[in-house]
Amino acid sequence: MERDLTRERIIKAAYDLLAKGGREAVSTRAVCAAAGVQSPTLYRIFGDKNGLLDAVASRGFESYLAGKKALDQTDDPVEDLRRGWDLHVGFGVANPACYSLIYGDARPGVESPAAQRASAELAKRVKRIAEAGRLRVSEERAAHLIHAAGCGMTFTLISLPEEERDPALSIMARESIIATVTTEESGAAGNSPISIAVALRAVAPQLTMFTAAERSMLTEWMDRVAASDQ
Repeated sequence: MERDLTRERIIKAAYDLLAKGGREAVSTRAVCAAAGVQSPTLYRIFGDKNGLLDAVASRGFESYLAGKKALDQTDDPVEDLRRGWDLHVGFGVANPACYSLIYGDARPGVESPAAQRASAELAKRVKRIAEAGRLRVSEERAAHLIHAAGCGMTFTLISLPEEERDPALSIMARESIIATVTTEESGAAGNSPISIAVALRAVAPQLTMFTAAERSMLTEWMDRVAASDQ
């Protein structure tokens, strides 16, 4: 219990320092002073500074994830994606230090726990679009495109003086990326072998009339079709 309270106090102190002064302000010495603990306590709980920063990022991202999960799921998965985009950009602009901590230090094969959770939420939304037969590209490609465009737009808005931020920029980018990866309506997917393949791949795990080996082979075939435009 005492360990949990100490952990919360350290995270709060680090988060406050991050919000006021950015990542550079979150030094081990400053955090320990603000939380009223010794550095061995910090290292014992978090392992190292990166462990602390991951915990701070996860705490800051809780509000974003809570808001995303609170969005009622509608019958239109593309509209749900649209609302998810707006929430993502809005969170980043309102919490630039936390957003930069999560996404501003990209390294190959390294993703913070908070970013991993956000990616999982995005993957769920993309999968719903695929299952509806409205995805023009593979789920993986769509998720990467949406993520890249969303992060790029958010960082662009963060970098601009508040009075120069044009709300239409995010809307234009959002609609452009949605038009690139989705079809207008499910019926339009019938004209595209790739859309059909992506939809079939998305529901493959549910086709229990096939054996596991058959489902695996079907998935492999549909992946080939989805990648045929590369």
